[in-house]
Amino acid sequence: MRTLVWLLRALLFFTLFAFALNNSHDAVVRWFFGHEWRAPQVIIVLLAFGLGAAFGVLAMVPAWWRHRRAAQRIEPLPTAPTPAADAPPPLSAPFAAHQDGV
Repeated sequence: MRTLVWLLRALLFFTLFAFALNNSHDAVVRWFFGHEWRAPQVIIVLLAFGLGAAFGVLAMVPAWWRHRRAAQRIEPLPTAPTPAADAPPPLSAPFAAHQDGV
């Protein structure tokens, strides 16, 4: 299974590498007021992906902080009482004999 995962990773890497090689020609990003930026197309795509991922993570930070504060405010659940020494042993599950699901 581990070998299969590494093969899939290698396939993904070489596919993206071939994409980068095939799209190495210059592209132009036109900004406002006549400004433009020329760079290889794969760099522009990678930069757009990275900025989008960073924006998504930063957008989630307030929610993460809110959930963390809420989790810290919650008191831990009380522990289950320990069984007495003279208590009878626990009964098995009522349908334990039906292992095949019937």
